[in-house]
Amino acid sequence: MLQDEESSTSWKAKKIFSGLMSVLGFILYCLVAAVCAGIADYLAPGRIPGGFLASVIVGIIGAWIGAALMGSFGPALAGVSLLPAILGSALLIFLMSLFGRARVN
Repeated sequence: MLQDEESSTSWKAKKIFSGLMSVLGFILYCLVAAVCAGIADYLAPGRIPGGFLASVIVGIIGAWIGAALMGSFGPALAGVSLLPAILGSALLIFLMSLFGRARVN
C-alpha cells in the first residue's frame, strides 16, 4: 500500500515537472527566436516594425521559413537551428520591408 502511494506521488510530481519544463522550454524558444530575429534585423535591409513581441513573432515565423527552406543544420539551441532561423528571419524582414514600402507609396 505504501508503495502505491509513493508511485502515485512521484507520477504527479513528474507530471507537474514536465508541464513546467514545457512552459520554460517555450519561453526559451521564444527568447532564442527573438535573438535570431534581432541578428537578422541587422543583416536585412529593413526593420522589424514593433518591439520585443514583434521580434519574437518574426523569429518564430523566420525559424519556420528557414527550416522549411534549408532544413535543420548548424548549431541548435532550445529546438531552434540558429543559421536557418537567422536567414529565414532576414528573408521575412526583407519581404516585410518590400511590401511595407509598396503600401506607403
